[in-house]
Amino acid sequence: MNRVPGGPVAGWRQRLAGAGGGVLGDVSGAFGDLGTFLPYVIVAIGAGLLSPAPVFAGFAVGYLLVAIVYRLPVAVQPMKAVGAVILAGGLSGGEVAWAGAMLGAILLALAASPLLLRAARVIPQSVVTGLQAGLGLVLLAVAARLMGGDWLLAVPALALLSLTWVWPRGPFALALVVVAIAFGPSLGAPLDMSLVGAAPNGHAASPWNAFVSGVLPQLPLTLLNAVVVAAAVARTLYGPGARRVSERRLAATSGALNLVLAPFGAMPMCHGAGGIAGHHRFGARSLAAPLLLALLCALAALSGDTVPALLARIPASLVGALLAYAAVDLLASRRLVDARPDCRPVIAVAALATWGLGALAGLAAGLAAEAVRVRIRRGGAGSATLTQENGK
Repeated sequence: MNRVPGGPVAGWRQRLAGAGGGVLGDVSGAFGDLGTFLPYVIVAIGAGLLSPAPVFAGFAVGYLLVAIVYRLPVAVQPMKAVGAVILAGGLSGGEVAWAGAMLGAILLALAASPLLLRAARVIPQSVVTGLQAGLGLVLLAVAARLMGGDWLLAVPALALLSLTWVWPRGPFALALVVVAIAFGPSLGAPLDMSLVGAAPNGHAASPWNAFVSGVLPQLPLTLLNAVVVAAAVARTLYGPGARRVSERRLAATSGALNLVLAPFGAMPMCHGAGGIAGHHRFGARSLAAPLLLALLCALAALSGDTVPALLARIPASLVGALLAYAAVDLLASRRLVDARPDCRPVIAVAALATWGLGALAGLAAGLAAEAVRVRIRRGGAGSATLTQENGK
């Protein structure tokens, strides 16, 4: 067994130094996923849907686990599908806990099974993409309600955030949040919970609603984007250094985090492929980045009323701009752009059904449309074969 010269202390120093990123790169890269992290967390906490202490404590534990298990900047993100349903008013606080715990149990069971990769492919990619796009539309509707009170403030914010398409490394989301907190009260009206459409926390939590509205739309996205694609992205970016980042291990750590922490108020979390790419793009290369994020989230969890007070300063229109940014991230996925022409009607059917009728309807409509697509394709292939045989 090879040992790092100088003993274990020198070994940890070498790992912290990273492979080319250095300390400054890891500090910069630690904030590379804020565009995904901030909108969901700010709205959920600012609107009173979730309590800040357990939410930030959950992410602190998540990033600490990442540093210990993977020793790389593997992202810990809010689950996008569950987050979209929360912000659209589809889940109460108790139902969020149920959804997170159920997703955690399912992911742990799949991680212990050799059928994990097969399960990730049960739902066709066209239907998964349609569900994701539909949830993006749901989120965009919430964002429009929030921005509607002050478009004069929202439009410049959207213009600032759109610069990420020109300079992906720019910390535009962080800059917007800092400005909003510093000057919020003088810029516009604060976040109004009624604009979000949040589900009341007073009614009894329904495990069935948690499963239908939270688990069903999230599970295929997690298996595809936060397990299969995330492992592939990590291997591409970090090469042999990503030997610990396997599909089964990603499912296991996501499952454990949600099963243990969601019942205590943490936001459902996963390891998104886009977040891994974001951390890397901004310079993160070692476990220093997740350790820094774990520390910052722990401090936020221990801050008492400080974080809610700061978030309350952000005008509703700027929260809407951040949420629109997250919605576009869901809508403009690579899988949508790269989809085959015959898959796009399936994506559209699933997306529109999800937007208008909910995730369960979107899943059912998407599967039905995919069955029709496959039948038409096979019929066309059979006709082509018959024509060739008749022409001989």
